[in-house]
Amino acid sequence: MNEQTSVLLDAAQSEKLARPIAPSLEKRRLRTFAVMMLVDAVLLHLAFATASLIYHGVWWLPNNMIAAQTMLPVFFTIALYNGSYGGQALGDWVFAVKRALTALLVSTALVNFLAFYTKSNAEFSRVSVTLGLILSALAIVSFRRVLLMVIDKFWAGRTTNQLVIDDGGPSFAVAKGLTISASDYALDPTSHDPFMFDRLGKLLQNQDKVVVSCPRERRAQWAFLLKSAGVHGEIVSQPAHELGALGVQHYETQDRTTLVVSNGPLKLRSRISKRLFDTAIVGGALLVLSPLLILVAVLIKLEDGGPVFFVQRRMGRGNTFFNMFKFRSMKVDKNDAEGARSTGREDDRVTKIGAFIRKTSIDELPQLINVLKGDMSIVGPRPHALGSRANNKFFWEVDAQYWRRHCLKPGLTGLAQVRGHRGATEKESDLTDRLQSDLEYISGWSLRRDIEIVFKTALVLSHDNAY
Repeated sequence: MNEQTSVLLDAAQSEKLARPIAPSLEKRRLRTFAVMMLVDAVLLHLAFATASLIYHGVWWLPNNMIAAQTMLPVFFTIALYNGSYGGQALGDWVFAVKRALTALLVSTALVNFLAFYTKSNAEFSRVSVTLGLILSALAIVSFRRVLLMVIDKFWAGRTTNQLVIDDGGPSFAVAKGLTISASDYALDPTSHDPFMFDRLGKLLQNQDKVVVSCPRERRAQWAFLLKSAGVHGEIVSQPAHELGALGVQHYETQDRTTLVVSNGPLKLRSRISKRLFDTAIVGGALLVLSPLLILVAVLIKLEDGGPVFFVQRRMGRGNTFFNMFKFRSMKVDKNDAEGARSTGREDDRVTKIGAFIRKTSIDELPQLINVLKGDMSIVGPRPHALGSRANNKFFWEVDAQYWRRHCLKPGLTGLAQVRGHRGATEKESDLTDRLQSDLEYISGWSLRRDIEIVFKTALVLSHDNAY
């Protein structure tokens, strides 16, 4: 068995340098957007009802309310796409008002265009509808102003987590954000220490924007780290081609320019759809497979009396550690916690029941619990043990791009697995083939592709149980 290097034994020191993970503000924003949409719908109806009362002397005139209800879905569609219900609208009152009024005006024009061609204009009072639109605009503008006042009062204006990492570059600060020193947390962008990646991943977890200020010679390394972490990352510098910048952000008050070097692989809607897919599959799978899971647990316990589960630390999203569950397939005294030795077909460490559950991939089923917890996904790059090697090299020593595969949650299966890249990693190509497939999956993610990979995995398992 290969000996571990000292870099993998630095867990205690790494924990001392750790900092509490920032609370996620995404749910706060989503709840606020839901309230905004509900209030906008109520205000639009009340405005048109008030207009009918003022002009016709009748509250809630049917024709006026039909106009409001026809315009509302169009308004919501445009508002969702133009950023009226976006993060910037929660921090910039002028931006919020401009986008909301734009959505209102465009939806009015579209509905009027439709009414013209369907010859239904005559059924509505132009004065009453116009008055309703004016009252709607006033109500929506007033609501946006009040909402931002409430956010400032109760949340101190914070609806996003913003982090600045000072690594010896130009001075930089973000309003309502946090600034830390890279040296305080032993963050070295040139290092390939997994514990450093874990510390950085925890610091970046739940951050909506990360800005790094560093010397010119360290910009490329920081750009790589931010891409690997799957966060929106910026680096204080002038545009540089080698960083692969996605955009430029100007901070006029500080006379600074940053390069946007990473945005994360999935937007909010994609993350929600992927999570819904995961929970739906896992919920059904646990229900159907529960008799099998119980039976396997009993057989493992009966064979040698040891623990049912094998818990191993793996690298997850953002290069942070998580505990992955498997049915124990090895003898208790020969478990390989760090995964330094790949398991062969005739491995003397494997138990009798272990050989069967490994051959049929049943040993992987407890990872459904990891998916339910949110540590893993149904489809994604497979998580590797820290001590895994190819040609006697750690995976990140074979190819530094290895860290980039962790910008998505690891999966029960993935594109690499359905292409046949699984099993022991004896040669460097065993790792690079998987890595190429993982990076291809990340860059071209879609829910349809996840579904295809799930079906292909079922076909692969039915023909080849050496997964």
